Amino acid sequence: MSTVLIIGVGDMGERLAAGLAAEAGVRRLVLAGRSQATVAAAAAGIASSSDCLVEAVRLDAERVDDVAELLVRTAPDLVVQCAALRSPWALAGREDEVARGIIAAGLALRLPYQLPVVLAVMRAAQLAGYSGPVANLSFPDVTGPILRSQGLAPTLGLGNAGMVLRRVRAALRTAEPGAEPPLVRILGQHAQVFDVMQAREPADPEDRCRVYLDEDGRREDALAYRAPALEPGVRYNPVTAAAALPVLGALLPGAAPLRWSTPAPLGLPGGYPVRIANGSVALDLPPGLTVDQAVAFNERMGRGDGVERIDEDGTVHFTPACREAVADFAPDLAEPLAVGEMAARAARLDALLG
Repeated sequence: MSTVLIIGVGDMGERLAAGLAAEAGVRRLVLAGRSQATVAAAAAGIASSSDCLVEAVRLDAERVDDVAELLVRTAPDLVVQCAALRSPWALAGREDEVARGIIAAGLALRLPYQLPVVLAVMRAAQLAGYSGPVANLSFPDVTGPILRSQGLAPTLGLGNAGMVLRRVRAALRTAEPGAEPPLVRILGQHAQVFDVMQAREPADPEDRCRVYLDEDGRREDALAYRAPALEPGVRYNPVTAAAALPVLGALLPGAAPLRWSTPAPLGLPGGYPVRIANGSVALDLPPGLTVDQAVAFNERMGRGDGVERIDEDGTVHFTPACREAVADFAPDLAEPLAVGEMAARAARLDALLG
C-alpha cells in the first residue's frame, strides 16, 4: 500500500488527489501547499469521501530544505508536483494591453512562474536521496528539458499529450460505438493542445498532432480534432485529470504496465508515447519513427509556445513572434532567459501584471 505526496493543492492538485484516493493501491495521501486553510479543506474533503489516510501539510515548496525534510519524513512512493507561482489561467479574461501581449507571446514567457517550484522540488529530491518517480504538471513540455539540462529531470510530465490521447479516444467512440479501442500513440506539444481541445484542425498537415493507431502505427492525425469543441478555461482541468490519473496509477508500486502518451518523459521536449512498468518509463514510438525525428517535431511545435531553442545549460531563447508580442511595452521580457534569472524575471512580470 502506497504513500503519495502531492505538492500544490489548487484545482488540479485536488482533482488528482481525489482520483488517487480512489486507487486501491494508495493507502496514504500527503497534501502539501502554501495555504494551510486550502490544504486542510482539501484534505478534509478527500478524507471524508474515501477510505484513504490524508495528511495536510503547510509547505513553501520553493524552500528546498523544507521539501527535502518532507520527503525524508513521509517517504513517498510517488511525488506529484502541481505547484506554480501563478496558474497558466491567471490571465484569463484580462483585456489590458500588458496581459494581452503576454498571452499572445506564448506560455514560455511565463516560465518564471512555472519553473521555480518544480526546480526546487527536484533539487530537494536530490538532496533527500529520493529516487522514486516524480510526475510534474507545471508546463512539463518546456520545464522538463530545462530541468534535464540541470540533471534534474522529473520522471515524466502530466496532461498535454495525454489530453490529446483522450480526445482521440472520444472521437473513436463516437465513430464506432461499442468497438474495442485501438492502441493510440500521440506525438505532440503543449502548444498544439488548444487547437485539439477546440476541434480546430490546422490547415497545414505538418502542424497537426501526430496520431498513430494500432501496433503498426497507422497515421490518423485528423482524429485529434474530431471530439466536441471545448473553449479554453478551467473546463480543461477534468480532461487533464483524466489524462493524468492512469499515468499516476501506473507509477505506483506493483501497478500493471501502461501504454499511454505523456509530456516530457525523461525530460524530452514535448509529448511522446510511453510504456510505464515497475516505476520506470520508456519511449514507445511507432515503427519507422526515430527518437531524433520525434524530438525534432516537438521542438518545431514548441515555437507555438514561444520557444525558439533551449541551450545545453537550460537558457531559453524566445521566438521572433514572442519578442514582437511584448516589444511595445516590455522588450526585456523576451531576452534570453537563464535558469538563474527566473526570480528577477518573475519580479518583472509581477510589476507589469500587478
